[in-house]
Amino acid sequence: MKRFSHSGNLIAWIIVAIIIALLPLYLPNNYQVSILIFVALYTILTMGLSLLMGYAGQISLGHAVFYGMGGYATGILAARLGVPTPLAMLIAAALTGVVAFIVAIPMLRLRGNYLAMGTLGLNVIFVLFLTQQTDWTGGPNGLSNIPKLSVGDFVVKSDVQMYYVAWFAALSILALSLNIVNSRFGRALRAIHGSEIAAEMVGVDAAHYKTAVFTLSAIYASIAGSLYVFWIGLISPSVVSINLSVELVVMVAIGGLASVWGAIFGAAAVTVLAEFLRNVLPQLLKGASGEQEIIAFGIILIVVMIFLPEGLTTGGLLRYRQWRAGRAMKNASR
Repeated sequence: MKRFSHSGNLIAWIIVAIIIALLPLYLPNNYQVSILIFVALYTILTMGLSLLMGYAGQISLGHAVFYGMGGYATGILAARLGVPTPLAMLIAAALTGVVAFIVAIPMLRLRGNYLAMGTLGLNVIFVLFLTQQTDWTGGPNGLSNIPKLSVGDFVVKSDVQMYYVAWFAALSILALSLNIVNSRFGRALRAIHGSEIAAEMVGVDAAHYKTAVFTLSAIYASIAGSLYVFWIGLISPSVVSINLSVELVVMVAIGGLASVWGAIFGAAAVTVLAEFLRNVLPQLLKGASGEQEIIAFGIILIVVMIFLPEGLTTGGLLRYRQWRAGRAMKNASR
């Protein structure tokens, strides 16, 4: 059984790698490539939130803070201080991790809705800070003229090149996350999610593990933010608004809270659906605006959550297995 599981995982990895490698060859223009780059970046963000929310049971409505922190730190280091881009990315991730660790100590004393409101407030404070600190962050206009990612003489210039860089980072983080959830660390997170009191009674240091996973998810977000600024070349406070934090939670919920693989499907579903509605809805409804797009988006999400409350991956697999079991029982009774 274990050997079968390993072979199944290997097949899944091969299929995903082949699809990602070949997909740009069949896309008509860079617009579709750019959407898939966003999917990769959101996949990185969603995997961090999946570990934090789905496995550790800690709600965060302010994860865009660490996305922006990584982006702004990388931009300041690379554009204003002349730090080489890979080093700027590493320093930004380390700084974001330190800040997240410091924030997590008091923040994770809160639970449930109080924790959600606390992280939401953190997002509001961060956006205000970015808007007012014009000397370093550029204020409302943001930070611009950020150089492209480069390693030696190789510079990542085109969207296709950034596509492969972003997906290489996403798959690497996916592999790391899968190892984490199957390790002692992952088992401790699941125990905390099940019952923090019971976990502590059997020797699990809940505060330590919650702080660690919060910091790790922030580092994931920082990496995504760094890749974003290297690709776009600028970043502004609007990029790290509360809307992004809420969208990330929706991606986790749709992909499956406790599903690392589901992060890809959740990020892809929400990103592609949002773009689809933005392009198609004005053609179906004359004069349709952003408000109608939000309403249609919300209705679709409600339908998904009603029929697949466990998410697309977990819920879909569960329904498929139930359907297969039902068919097997019918065939056996004949």
